[in-house]
Amino acid sequence: MYRIIIGFWLALLLSQTALTDGKLQVIMETSHGDLELVLKPELAPVTVKNFLSYVNSGFYDGSIFHRVIKDFMIQGGGFNANMQRLPTGDSIESEANNGLSNVRGTIAMARTQDINSATAQFFINHADNIFLDHTQSQSGYAVFGKVVKGMAVLDHIAVVENRQVGMFQNVPVIPVIIHRVRQKNP
Repeated sequence: MYRIIIGFWLALLLSQTALTDGKLQVIMETSHGDLELVLKPELAPVTVKNFLSYVNSGFYDGSIFHRVIKDFMIQGGGFNANMQRLPTGDSIESEANNGLSNVRGTIAMARTQDINSATAQFFINHADNIFLDHTQSQSGYAVFGKVVKGMAVLDHIAVVENRQVGMFQNVPVIPVIIHRVRQKNP
């Protein structure tokens, strides 16, 4: 029993260590400060390529974190400050089965019930959300990177006051703006 538990935590630790040793970094400049992320193209090549295509086109610049839930996640990449949906490209194939876990500080692709429906929206886990991981019985959400600098910014965003806007819940009362997203080492 102990071997199984130790093995699980060791595998989780190793998978998360793999998230911090990468060189591909992105800076997300927000109205609450900067988030620096390391992306993992070797474990999620389709997802990282898709995310970077939006980054490099300036798509995220001026968008918002439109769904913020303390002790869960902050979600962005889909709306502007007026809660108007941003037009996206084609959806991508899910890479949720890449061995990375939805733990605190990781970035993953948001999607609908269709596992292969992710486009531009992403979320950053504010807590360990391993129930969002791929398993034999569920599709999960594809983790493709991790915040390596700016965890205090993540914590600050996660506790902003929220409200309902039309059919959308957990929308920040004062928009949390993503001013710019850029590659640190293109």
